[in-house]
Amino acid sequence: MLNSLYIENVAVIEKTDIEFGKGFNVLTGATGAGKSIIIGSINALLGGKISKDMIRSGEEFAFVSGSFSCKDNSILEMLSEYGYDVQENEELILQRKLSLSGKSSCRINGRPVTLSVLREITGHLVNIHGQHESYNLMSPERHISYIDSMGNLAQLKEEYRKNLAVLRECKRKLSEAKSDTSQREREMDLLRYQVKEIDDAAIQEGEYEALNDELKRAKHAKTIADALNQAEKLLAGDGEYSAGISDIKECAGFLNGITEYVPEAEALGERIMNAFYELQDCSFEISSIRENADTDPYRIEEIEERLNVLYKLSKKYGETTKEILEFAEKARKRLEYLEEYEYNMDMLQSEYDKYFQITKKLALELSDKRKEISAGFMTRVKNEMTYLDMPNVNLKVSMERCPLNENGCDKLEFLISANPGEAPKPVSKIASGGELSRMMLAITNVIASDNIVETMIFDEVDTGISGSASQKVGYKLKELSKTRQVICITHQAQIASLADEHFLIEKNVCNDRTFTTVSPLDMEQRKYELARIIGGVSITELTLRHAEEMLTNN
Repeated sequence: MLNSLYIENVAVIEKTDIEFGKGFNVLTGATGAGKSIIIGSINALLGGKISKDMIRSGEEFAFVSGSFSCKDNSILEMLSEYGYDVQENEELILQRKLSLSGKSSCRINGRPVTLSVLREITGHLVNIHGQHESYNLMSPERHISYIDSMGNLAQLKEEYRKNLAVLRECKRKLSEAKSDTSQREREMDLLRYQVKEIDDAAIQEGEYEALNDELKRAKHAKTIADALNQAEKLLAGDGEYSAGISDIKECAGFLNGITEYVPEAEALGERIMNAFYELQDCSFEISSIRENADTDPYRIEEIEERLNVLYKLSKKYGETTKEILEFAEKARKRLEYLEEYEYNMDMLQSEYDKYFQITKKLALELSDKRKEISAGFMTRVKNEMTYLDMPNVNLKVSMERCPLNENGCDKLEFLISANPGEAPKPVSKIASGGELSRMMLAITNVIASDNIVETMIFDEVDTGISGSASQKVGYKLKELSKTRQVICITHQAQIASLADEHFLIEKNVCNDRTFTTVSPLDMEQRKYELARIIGGVSITELTLRHAEEMLTNN
């Protein structure tokens, strides 16, 4: 559950710290006091979209932090999989920071986390049901998700979507393969030319680089030969130069001749002899390199012609010889594929037919399960709505076949009739705001009874209702709070009076700056807040007695 929420520099909130309790938590306040900022801050903490416009004027950043206690083993296992070692009932701290530059950062227990991982984890931790969600009922394409959620069809739907993706890829390849014959022939002619041009060049991998190195040596042959000759003369000697290495050998001989009198001369003589042998090897290698350094003048022309061939190919098929050869291999395979057109078409069609049958079977399985779920789902929703002062409501699920799509082969829509004698019609066409609110709460209650989430947040789900209906909505929220934490933003005194914890959201102006605060209320303060909700600006003894009665009775 959400133990505490800290908000800093978010819109008109400078700093506030809210300590939530177990059970039923209610937040009330005048219109425009900042209730939507609380919900927006929680949404940001759960990985929702945020904008730098939410940063308080004159500040550099906005920051939200939430402390949760978690008992759900599936969430703990998920945290462990992502490397966040959190034990049962241990504090789980989520943080979100947004700077003026637009840069956003998220953390779990002080460690960075990506938005996608944050959303995945918090999706099992908190559910937010807002006023806008009631209007989701106006979109028939969303209705199917409620049935699927009720039936825990996520795994089956995921398997269906994986096969649908393969089916669509098979269809794409099949459509590509069925392109007109003249286009295929043109592509084959081009591929044959490209493969032949590269094959005729008989390219060797690394040849371009090797030829460039050889050309450099060939163009500087005289410089290389002169350097090698001079080096060899200095080491080995000739008519003009004395043999440098011979002098070193003679030096070693002198030292060896005095070892009887100077023992340390022996080791020094060995070192000099080792240097002699090393220099002698160097002399032999210089001689070998010099003998191979001579370049045929015509070889430069041959190298340049070959490099020109490779350069032309590189402009078409790849910068290096390796890339050119890889291009040829791909072209060869593509050519083989096109030349075996009939065989490949049969293979593709067979693959498409196979996945069509698998996908269709899964879609029909989804459809059958939805039919089974729908009747029970609507009966339970109807019972909930009857309790919420809609005794004559009649609900149905309309299901029609449609082409395979992301959700299967069903077009599903909720139908409603709130009055006796009226046939059920699409929710989007006849439901009022109050009916939408109650229907959404009813659906939430039904789904929540099968899908336990530790914290549920309701943002003005009482829109469009009043009187006994709003009181019954409060009773339903109170009932929900017996098995999980419920946080509710409301304008209804009947609902607020049922709270276990009541918070007041207030907006004040000081030194031409607006400040919003969130404060917990004791029993006396709750009485005055309920009286304000009941009576508006004027709080009378009558409204105070009414408020006190509501609190006492609950």
